[in-house]
Amino acid sequence: MKDSETRPISPPPAKGARGAELPAYLSNGLIGLRLRETVIQSGMAVISGFVGVHPERGVEAIAQAPFPFGVDLAVDGVWSSDAPQAVEPLEQVQDFATGELTTRIALDLGGRRLTVEAMAFCSRSHPTIVAQELIVTSDVACRLDWRSFVDVKGLGGRLAAIRQDTPGEAKTVGDGVLAWEGAGGVSRCGAAFASEVSVRAERGQTRGHELAPILTTYGLDLRAGRPVRLRQIVSLVPSALHAQPDYQAVRLLARAQDVGFDALREENRRCWTDLWLGRIRLIGAERRWQALADAAFYYLNASVHSASPCSTSIFGLASWHDYHYYFGHVMWDIDAFAIEPLSLLQPQAARSLLDFRSRGLVAARNNAKLLGRNGLQFPWEASPLSYEEATPGGASGAWREDHVSLHVARAFAQYTAATGDARFRRDQAWPVLAGVSDWIAGRVTSGEDGYAFVRHGGPAERREPVDNDALTIMAATVVLDHAIATAGVLGEPVPAVWSRLAEGLKPPMRADGAIAAHDGYRRTEEKGATPSPLMGLFPYGYRAEPATASKTLAFYLEQWPGYVGSPMLSALYGAWAAMKGDRDLALKLLEEGYGRFVVGRFDQTLEYRADKSPEDVPAGPFFANIAGFISSLLFGFTGLRIKEGDCACWPDRPVCLPEGWTAIEVDRLWARGSAMRLRARHGELAQLRPVEETSS
Repeated sequence: MKDSETRPISPPPAKGARGAELPAYLSNGLIGLRLRETVIQSGMAVISGFVGVHPERGVEAIAQAPFPFGVDLAVDGVWSSDAPQAVEPLEQVQDFATGELTTRIALDLGGRRLTVEAMAFCSRSHPTIVAQELIVTSDVACRLDWRSFVDVKGLGGRLAAIRQDTPGEAKTVGDGVLAWEGAGGVSRCGAAFASEVSVRAERGQTRGHELAPILTTYGLDLRAGRPVRLRQIVSLVPSALHAQPDYQAVRLLARAQDVGFDALREENRRCWTDLWLGRIRLIGAERRWQALADAAFYYLNASVHSASPCSTSIFGLASWHDYHYYFGHVMWDIDAFAIEPLSLLQPQAARSLLDFRSRGLVAARNNAKLLGRNGLQFPWEASPLSYEEATPGGASGAWREDHVSLHVARAFAQYTAATGDARFRRDQAWPVLAGVSDWIAGRVTSGEDGYAFVRHGGPAERREPVDNDALTIMAATVVLDHAIATAGVLGEPVPAVWSRLAEGLKPPMRADGAIAAHDGYRRTEEKGATPSPLMGLFPYGYRAEPATASKTLAFYLEQWPGYVGSPMLSALYGAWAAMKGDRDLALKLLEEGYGRFVVGRFDQTLEYRADKSPEDVPAGPFFANIAGFISSLLFGFTGLRIKEGDCACWPDRPVCLPEGWTAIEVDRLWARGSAMRLRARHGELAQLRPVEETSS
């Protein structure tokens, strides 16, 4: 396999100060970091499973964690923390191939000019470990002092414990450890930290400094033109994974130190090399589209890991000070858009996301009870730690947007079909499919006109409720079919009401033969262009009559200018146009519905299109849009449809690609427990063949 086939296109270097643009984002799926272009100023850290009570809204929310790479440099006694004007950002380079970020700055202190190159990564092989190396060079000889610390300034919560020694041990692990408690005492995290320099230096420690609870200091003589390396290794552990996170952080830091900085870096690179075997290659497409596909692949895969205890938010593990980022809550977008592609690209991580939902079954059952319903009703915004409803305020979404449970149930079915995991089907998928099917049976009403969902909402999230949202009905039918089929495989009895509902639930229809978004739908209504019935066709695979599907596609595609620019469904327009067979429109709508969402540094995909919603705070990377784009590439354009049985039967219709594209290729997808190679040439049925066959 050629390196050019698996090595991604990284974004261009970002020069100078970033202004109002988003800072760089690094993650390994357990830890997420925002790193500024100045190095000296701390960024932001988030750990899956570390939460607190939001200071304004009062709900459980993801909490800002101690920032691991606290840095302060001095030249001849003049400290950068006292002279922020001395820092000149030069450039930042994000390497998607290795998951590394390199930041270069110039530092004018004490009449000397230093250059600092900082390389940081979040380890995928050791998921609690983050590491940074600073290479400092001076134009003339000088005295260099370095302060290394974990930064807790401005955090909510409190310092719960701090230690410089390792209890009962003659030799201390690293520089120290602290336990930080989130606001409201909901959870804790442990941060164990170590530092080292590449040359002989005077080392000391200070407690209770204004910069941090513990500072490790180094003093050395820096020779002109002779670089020195300053390294930091930090272990961050949430209490969601260990009852004494600070003690466990020390153990895992000791393990990382035993491995060593260079070996940690190399192991992380090997992990990324393996992930990039799943690179989605767009043959015949402009280089820009390949770059966008590589960026989407990177951000999606970086933000999930089998070690994650609390799923991931719709921004992964990214956050920033100027936006709420939905408080880090787990929402239906992950189940609806991310599980299916991740089941083929990184199935262990997809399983971890679903494990979160499995652990939340009691909360989902209680949520249904509180609403007077049977079965399982998953929260609109699930809190990361308690799994319970956490939408702030009166939260109409929490009691109106019923479709969330359907997305969760379908995700379990799709993962089961993709992996062929019989034990998962029995132990995890069946309880969810059965519980949600029971919920459907209790949620619908029966009348002369058949079955109906009354007074609820759909993806349009309008101010007023509707009856018979089309996507809800289409998704409910798909889920019931999965539940009935799963019951048959497991030898479980099928309640008669499930079969009646699977046959009797029908989406509302327009007079012209297209599926209506809901009862009484009008094009001119609030958010009338929302293409929710198209989501029922793809990616959900609702089996409409061909004439109905064709008319529905034509009707909602015509209205794209009224919707594109909104989050979630915009990214699917290109695939819907391809399903209609219009290659020119597919390329145009892929640009309108996804390409123009990607702006600024490091190809981060925003929630809203900046030119359509200039008043909204730019927030990203947004995973509903990213995963929708990836799903379009893997399934929408290729005609693949994950279903039970041999994956050779997954190609469901001929490949239709945007104009100019000739093929989509992936050298490794995981299907039914085997490594498969995808070849999808325009106009043909896609081929999924074992890697061994294609390599021989």
